[in-house]
Amino acid sequence: MTITHADELDGLKAIGRIVARTMHSMAAAMEPGMTTRELDGIGRALLDREGAIPAPEATYGFPGATCISVNEEIAHGIPGERVLADGDLVNIDVSASKDGFFADTGATFRLGKVTPALDRLCRDGKRATQIGIAQVGAGRPLAGIGAAIGRFAQARGYTLIRNLASHGVGRALHEEPGEIATWPTRGDRRQIHRGLVLTVEPFLSQGGLWARDGADDWTLYAQPAAPVVQYEHTVVATERGALVVTLP
Repeated sequence: MTITHADELDGLKAIGRIVARTMHSMAAAMEPGMTTRELDGIGRALLDREGAIPAPEATYGFPGATCISVNEEIAHGIPGERVLADGDLVNIDVSASKDGFFADTGATFRLGKVTPALDRLCRDGKRATQIGIAQVGAGRPLAGIGAAIGRFAQARGYTLIRNLASHGVGRALHEEPGEIATWPTRGDRRQIHRGLVLTVEPFLSQGGLWARDGADDWTLYAQPAAPVVQYEHTVVATERGALVVTLP
């Protein structure tokens, strides 16, 4: 989507706030002994209250209102009977629509105390997303996002999952540009135009390189197996840089 009018930006900001608040409220409600299905139910109730429609369910028939991925699950985890425990890494990905506008956000949360290495991974995952967002602006190269994130990851001794990309969003959950690498690439000469709506969502890992499918046809796992974190925002490209719309 390309924002051309103020009312379009208002609509995008409205759903952006809804998905952000839903995600953070779900994270605040997490506790050991809760199932991911129960956590998803909290998210569904919050979206329903705001008149928002869960996007993965409506668009792809995903079996849940939100994607909840725990530990070895790195994306698209199906809410179910898995019980959360102290020390888990829990990724909550919330995307939804309202009044024809879509926004997408996600983050990895620590449940209780985690190891120092995982704590550092989470902090650096947030930083990697911020670095990517800082490359967004009208007239700038799309490939600059992945180049900057890649420099940061290499300097800190991390890898990046290279088949889970950022994407356009706004009037649908996934739009053109259909794949925006959050890792270094060559030959991508696309430029970011003013008003472009996109996600920035690097998957930072302690050794994983690829996402592989699980047995349920939804849940993704790191290949090679390694901890992975993801932090995602929906942003709008402006002449002054990125406008983040997925803030609570």
